Amino acid sequence: MRYLLTSGLMGRGVSVLVAAGVVWIWLLISRSGAISPLFLPGPDKAWASLLRGFENGVLLRQTLGTLQHMFFGWLVASVVAVGLGSVIGISPLARRIFSPLLEFLRPLPASAVIPIAIAFMGLSNAMAIFVITFGTLWPILLSTVQGFSSVEPRLYEVAKALRMGRIETIRKIVLPSALPDILAGMRISVTAALILSVVCEMIAGLDGLGHYIMVSARLYRSPDLFAGVILLGAIGYVSSTLVSMAEARLLRWRDRGH
Repeated sequence: MRYLLTSGLMGRGVSVLVAAGVVWIWLLISRSGAISPLFLPGPDKAWASLLRGFENGVLLRQTLGTLQHMFFGWLVASVVAVGLGSVIGISPLARRIFSPLLEFLRPLPASAVIPIAIAFMGLSNAMAIFVITFGTLWPILLSTVQGFSSVEPRLYEVAKALRMGRIETIRKIVLPSALPDILAGMRISVTAALILSVVCEMIAGLDGLGHYIMVSARLYRSPDLFAGVILLGAIGYVSSTLVSMAEARLLRWRDRGH
């Protein structure tokens, strides 16, 4: 236990040092004059722009816009993917019926769906959520199908011996067994949700950090641009960490079993 704690602290310390080193190199390059400040501001200017953006409320509004698109798109994708994936994973007949359609849709990049979504929904938040849902659906869906279809057959025999009903078997045996795969897909898809949120905001001009960064680039406001990029990195890190924490909490039984 002490070794794991020490290793964790050392890992965090190294991460902090690496981040500090990147900021230091960024500062040196910006002050050397090798790149014009018009394109590469110093970290101090980016930080000042970040604080100023939150003080006047502009960055807060744009951040909330991105979080809204990201969260609702990811949530809808999770609900649809887990529901559909569980049906396909449990039923061989459903796998035969849906597999051709899924194999046709799965390779389509989400960017290819954007013009279709705009044609039907316009440049709206609904369009963004639809595109994000489509793009983040597949990792969760495929992981759910894999999790439900690879349940140990002996577990079904145990459920039968205990005279469990179908719903009770799914809730108490099948779902816990498939949960690690489902959560792994959800962790992967949350990053995709952030990326697609930024893309939709840039294309559709919706409130969000993607639109904020695009406007800053066009007006050559590089400190604002870098402030937006820093915020996106922070959102990606925090969201991934939160999903990982939820995953660790929900799968505590697996660690106790070992």
